[in-house]
Order: sequence, then structure tokens, then C-alpha cells
Amino acid sequence: MSKHLTKRKDDYSKWYNELVVKADLAENSAVRGCMVIKPYGFAIWEKMQAELDRMFKETGHENAYFPLFVPKSLFEAEEKNAEGFAKECAVVTHYRLQNDPDNEGKLRVDPEAKLEEELVVRPTSEAIIWNTYKGWIQSYRDLPLLINQWANVVRWEMRTRLFLRTAEFLWQEGHTAHTTKNEAVAEAKQMQEVYATFAERFMAMPVIKGYKSDSERFAGAEDTLTIEALMQDGKALQAGTSHFLGQNFAKAFDVKFTSKDGKKEYVWATSWGVSTRLIGGLIMTHSDDAGLVLPPKLAPIQVVIVPIYKNEEQLDAITEKVNPLVKELRAKGISVKFDTRDTFRPGAKFAEYELKGVPVRIAMGNRDLENGTVEIARRDTFEKQTVAANEVVNVVANLLEDIQQNLFKKAIDFRAEHTTEVDDFKEFKKVIKNKGGFVSAHWDGTEETEDRIKEYTKATIRCIPNDAKEEAGVCILTGKPSTKRVLFAKAY
Repeated sequence: MSKHLTKRKDDYSKWYNELVVKADLAENSAVRGCMVIKPYGFAIWEKMQAELDRMFKETGHENAYFPLFVPKSLFEAEEKNAEGFAKECAVVTHYRLQNDPDNEGKLRVDPEAKLEEELVVRPTSEAIIWNTYKGWIQSYRDLPLLINQWANVVRWEMRTRLFLRTAEFLWQEGHTAHTTKNEAVAEAKQMQEVYATFAERFMAMPVIKGYKSDSERFAGAEDTLTIEALMQDGKALQAGTSHFLGQNFAKAFDVKFTSKDGKKEYVWATSWGVSTRLIGGLIMTHSDDAGLVLPPKLAPIQVVIVPIYKNEEQLDAITEKVNPLVKELRAKGISVKFDTRDTFRPGAKFAEYELKGVPVRIAMGNRDLENGTVEIARRDTFEKQTVAANEVVNVVANLLEDIQQNLFKKAIDFRAEHTTEVDDFKEFKKVIKNKGGFVSAHWDGTEETEDRIKEYTKATIRCIPNDAKEEAGVCILTGKPSTKRVLFAKAY
């Protein structure tokens, strides 16, 4: 199966698109710009969702659900947010269809069924949520309000790519309200840390924590914190954002609370989210020319066992040995599939699970039964070893942990090799064009300079790293003073 994949070095974009489809993750749908997430792809999302949901709840957040539709008047209440998303909005104008009198068997929009007010299909939920919060918050005793929702959103996109950019996608969005600015800022930072921890510990995807420049900031936010990852083609991926919203939405929707000393004050707010785009990041961080490479912690199937037999008698003997092994592995929390399909040869099964990125493959044949052994292969390095049957469970458990760590180390090393410090614009253009990756350079802090650099190179400021060191320097383009380096890259 992998032989039919385009090589990454030949056409990275084509390789990605083919892999998503051939590995049974997703496919394009009858709705332009929208995807069907297939069971294997959705299983990855479910594992991501489960871990993130656990982390959110450990930090005190609760789940709720808010309407898909937002009245236009509510949507435009916070002007910067409305302006920022206006061009991406899908809008509902009518509330029913009717039989088309001019085309038998067809339907048309009922011209008499126009809505009094148009409804925006949510591109993000700040407007409907903050309108709701007005009724939930009266006193300091109601705060902090820590709410998350798992939902879908719609943002019209001209150029789409499965998982990375689609008109409709799945995500979570947290929306919190606080009594003080400091508490809200601390919340935004905490959620950036949650995202970074998830990306590195579960996705094995190293990220840079930082904050966005003014032009890259979320519409309606005072500050946007981000985690930025580097893909194998040298492009950056914004993997998650956490926004300090100040009092902008509280003022737009008149959300006030009575403080301990009896004063009426506007609340302070945050919002934060990650989406199914993470699956795209997972694919592009680890996968190779043979197919998916999945970190064990997020793999739907961590171990696959493939029997090699010539007749039913041999299969029965192998099954007798495998069934207790499956139980032992599952007892340790390891997901296992025993593939007894007789419609595929072992070689075809090997190729299928290689393409789908299953971390560990166990093969057991007649000779293994005689010798009391199995063959274990790891997907990340393709290394194989013969292991005594009574040692398999411990070997597999250790191997899964080793694969998880190895993938993270490999990604860290790649990022280090593709992060370049430059001090002049000629070198900057050369690195962006030929090497790619993150480019660390001085910038004068103006939007005009940022726009010019983007115009000349297509590179944008991905973030100003949280740990950026204070150092005197000059902007690579204008020569004006700068106090710290920022990270540039071409991005998805």
C-alpha cells in the first residue's frame, strides 16, 4: 500500500493528501470544503479529546453546550471580533423550503419565509456565550466561571485541506470569566501550558510557547498566547491558542458583577481552543514515506497481532496462545487487535498496519509455537526482535514507552536542526527560501515591517517566545532598534 504513496521529498503536499485518504483517516464530502472523518481518524480525535477533557477538568473547568446559530445583532456587538470573522461567516436567511412550482420534484427557498434577523453559523462562540453569561453572573460569588464546550464551527475557506483547513471542523472552545485582570491573564497562561503539555506528552510534538504580534492576534483579544510546532516540510503549524480578552466582551454584552465592596464592575475574560487541525499536525510531525507513524499514547490500535498459518488447525493453535496474551495486554491498558481475517495474506496485513501507523506489530506462526517465541516489530524504526512468549507483555509495554520518547526526541532534533538565527535580511531570505523552518531574528515591533517581510518572503511572525532573551539588536529589514528576537516561518 505504501508503495503507492508519493514520496515526501517529491511533493510533500500530495504525500499528505494521499496519506490522509489511504490511511482511512478522512475523505472529502459532497459538501464543498467539508470532510468526512472516518472511524480510524475519529478514533484518534476521541483519544485527543479524552486526554484534553481530563486535563481541562483537572484545572476546574466544566463542559456545557451553546447554540450553533448566533443572531447577527449579537455577533456584531463586539466590533473587532465581528470584523475579524465577517468574511468567513455562513449566514442563514430563511427558515423553510417549499416545492418548486416550476420544477416538479424539486425544492426552493420559500420567499415568504425570510427570517426577521439573519443567523450566523458560529465561526466562534464568544458572542452567544457572553450574551448568556450576562444572565449567569451577578456577584463575585459567581466567579470565576470556567466553561468549555466541544463543538463544531464553520468558517468559509477558499482553499481547503483535510484536517488542516476545512469549512467545518471540530474543536473545543473554553470561555472563562474572572474578577480581576491578573486572574484572567493567569488563566490564559495556564491553558497555554495545558496545550503545550498535551502536545509534547501525548502527541510527541514539541512546541514553542509564545505570544502573537498585534497583527496575528485573535480578533477582539488584548493578547493571544500560542503554541507553534514545526512540520517536516519546514512550515510552522499554529497548534493551539489561548486569548486574554480583557473586558472587551464584558463591555459589549454588559456583563458586570458586584464586587465584595459592593461596586459594579465588568468581568475579565479569556477564550482558548484547539481543533481537529491537531490530527494534521500529528501526521506531519512523525509520518514517513511508508505511511502514518503514530505516537502510542494516541494510536487507536497500539499493538496488532498477525497470525501466520497454513490451515485452520494452525490458526486454532495460534489463537489458543494469543487469547491469553491479548487479555494480559489489555489488563495493562494496552489496546490490541488480533487480526484473523482470512481475506488478506500476512504480507498485506503488515502493509496495512504499517500504512496506518500501528506502533507495534506481533507476528506468530507455527515455528513460533514450536519455539515459544514471537516476532515483534516497531513502526518508528522498523526494527524487529524475537522474544520469548512469556516476556512479551513487559517487552511491549517498555517498547511503547520507548517509541513515544523516540518520536519526541526525533521531532526535537529536527526542530533544532531547522531553527536558524540570522542578523540580516539577505540571509533571512536565503534561509526561508532554501532551508525553511523557524528563523530567529530581530524585528522593530511595527506592523508595517511585519507586512513587508511577509510580502517579500511569505514568512510571518509565528510568535514572540515566552522565554525570548532581552538582547540589544537591530531589525533585519529596517535596521531600527530591537530588544529581543522573534520567530518567523512560513506556515499552514
